[in-house]
Amino acid sequence: MSRTTVVTGLGVTAPNGLGTDEYWKATVAGQSGLGEVTRFDASGYPSRIAGEVSDYNAEEHIPSRLMPQTDHMTRLALTAADWALADAGIDTSEMPEYGIGVVTSASGGAVEFGQRELENLWSKGKEYVSAYQSFAWFYAVNTGQISIRHKLRGPSGVLLTEQAGGIDSIGQARRHIRKGFPAVISGGVDAAICPWGWVPQIASGLMSTVDDPARAYLPFSSDASGYVPGEGGAILLLEDAEAARDRGATHVYGEIAGYAATLDPAPGSGRPSGLRRAIENALADAGCTSADIDVVFADAAGVPEHDRAEAEALAAVFGPNAVPVTAPKTMTGRLLAGGAALDAATALLALRDGVVPPTVHVTAPAPGLGIDLVTEAREADLRAALVVARGHGGFNAALVVRRA
Repeated sequence: MSRTTVVTGLGVTAPNGLGTDEYWKATVAGQSGLGEVTRFDASGYPSRIAGEVSDYNAEEHIPSRLMPQTDHMTRLALTAADWALADAGIDTSEMPEYGIGVVTSASGGAVEFGQRELENLWSKGKEYVSAYQSFAWFYAVNTGQISIRHKLRGPSGVLLTEQAGGIDSIGQARRHIRKGFPAVISGGVDAAICPWGWVPQIASGLMSTVDDPARAYLPFSSDASGYVPGEGGAILLLEDAEAARDRGATHVYGEIAGYAATLDPAPGSGRPSGLRRAIENALADAGCTSADIDVVFADAAGVPEHDRAEAEALAAVFGPNAVPVTAPKTMTGRLLAGGAALDAATALLALRDGVVPPTVHVTAPAPGLGIDLVTEAREADLRAALVVARGHGGFNAALVVRRA
């Protein structure tokens, strides 16, 4: 039996807005959350710009008993999950005991918590290491803490495909709903703005070293010089459409219509990237053609050769300049495991309100890219959107969301 999966709740924690309404208002207005790193002293590092969730006070959102055992990342995820459930108007205690699952994405775990405890071990000794270190750092901790907090015993899991993970988690959640489960909490939230999370990203050679927040992350631009990391993401409440209708869901943001994922071949193999295939497979899964897509939310690596590869894949599928392309993550930075989930939430909000948010700080795409890059908010009749994401290591994912 084919079941329709819809999104009935959104929870957003982002550098340019805390909560879905604040985030969406700032995003449409083109307000950036990028700035100098404040979570640690980055003065000795070549990259010093990030998207931080600066107005978040954990004590206002997280029970005191959970504070000692959670990382900043997990607190943001718990908060976003609370908001998504409240937005959906769903009472988990009234759902079947094993009816709701949790599937989130991760890039490496709660590195800030782990760094602090390792520093205690090195400087003070093992007696000063928190017992919570045994699980607080774990890459599956967001899934675990969300399921425990809300007493959710349905099918759960975690996807580790870096920036592509937010889409992959949504795709996995849809599989569970198609198997008969009424609802799944999905998406991703990440936070790795600490030395332990910073150094591996610098080592990739893909981070921008520009100190001006307005010039550091310029995907698809002639001045592109790498990406800026950020923290935060989005949690979505996915439901079986019939189950949502039966319980009296007050609103539906849209349908998860199509999903696909591919893996790039090994470097030097001479074989093409799998990005185009992921896009085409997602369109086929949604039962639509390229002509049915009204906007693309791009991966937007910010690295010239990666941007060109994405632009070529989009031109091959849609034709040159044939569909509006936007990258609102220029206002948040790339959020690792939270990035694609936030893009999916943003795409759903765009469909709801009929507006394509802008790619800020970029005045025009580099010559020859062949994409209609949206640099100012654009009103449009949006019926379906494509969200594209690529994770470090060759992961590609594509998601089609359709207006309800």
